[in-house]
Amino acid sequence: MYRALIFLVISCPCALVISIPLGYFGGIGAGSKNGILFKGSNFLDSLAGIQHVVMDKTGTMTEGVFKVQEVIFNDGFSKDEILQMVNVLESKSSHPVATAIHDYVGDINHKIKLENVEEISGHGLKATVSGKELLVGNFKLLDKFNVSYDMDPDSIVHTVIAIARDNKFAGYMSIADSIKEDAQLTVNKLKALNIKITMLSGDKSNVVKFVADKLGIANAFGDLLPEDKVNKVKEIKAGNETVAFVGDGVNDAPVVALSDVGIAMGGLGSDATIETADVVIQDDKPGKIPMAINIGKQTKKIVWQNIILAFSVKAIVLVLGAGGLATMWEAVFADVGVALLAILNAVRIQRMKF
Repeated sequence: MYRALIFLVISCPCALVISIPLGYFGGIGAGSKNGILFKGSNFLDSLAGIQHVVMDKTGTMTEGVFKVQEVIFNDGFSKDEILQMVNVLESKSSHPVATAIHDYVGDINHKIKLENVEEISGHGLKATVSGKELLVGNFKLLDKFNVSYDMDPDSIVHTVIAIARDNKFAGYMSIADSIKEDAQLTVNKLKALNIKITMLSGDKSNVVKFVADKLGIANAFGDLLPEDKVNKVKEIKAGNETVAFVGDGVNDAPVVALSDVGIAMGGLGSDATIETADVVIQDDKPGKIPMAINIGKQTKKIVWQNIILAFSVKAIVLVLGAGGLATMWEAVFADVGVALLAILNAVRIQRMKF
């Protein structure tokens, strides 16, 4: 009877039932403490095994705070008049480029009435003003509507916003963005973890290449539509690699949903992307990407430590109990004692520096 009671106490699963969830709660808490929101414990495990990080450029590795550098208009077009129209049209968009244009032009002229406003994903905006069509976006937008232009967009190493009025090329604005302070450190840390890096962006290829070269990212692709990003990630996943995608814009939502772990920038990020993402970085710092991966790795390590500790101690005391060598005190230690040790081990992740 006494040995049976010892077996009963030792075999109680409290240590496992308490310590394993606490290990994951500790990881989620460590993330929250550092401004990283994990939407579930399973994403900690997924991040721990990430082999390839695919990231957007604008708002992710760059500040996403654009400033107008140059405004060029062709003869026959009123610069002030068209800029006022562009300002009203861009007010319909939440893109960082729209903010830059608004900062440059100033207050919105509410006398200008827009009709048939349409946002064309990956291209730009279209509207009708005073019965004439207004196009504002990249040069692919002009190509889509068969608007001819007499310049090479690739000759400018900045983001270029093309403007067309009444099916005629009116001019362009060049807008520059700056790389985030911790972007380089982020790339270095990911490389130290033996994680591959790819940059995908809807921005011009030469702009994307310029940023990628500065950061030391070998694989970078520009001029991509949302479906192109999806296809690129599918190609990577076809190589049996676990992929995390980091983005912020509404155009990134489909590829965030497709990846093994979707990570969104919570500050500048669109609501659709944040809603779709599995992990949200609250302060938009790319340095939190390797930190989140490290938290996942440490959490998984601690959970396995708790599992091995609980099973090992219980197995040893069970054998001793079967031989009549273990008393109720050892049985209580194998149950409550091991549970307390596992809990303390799980809490340890809160004090770690990542």
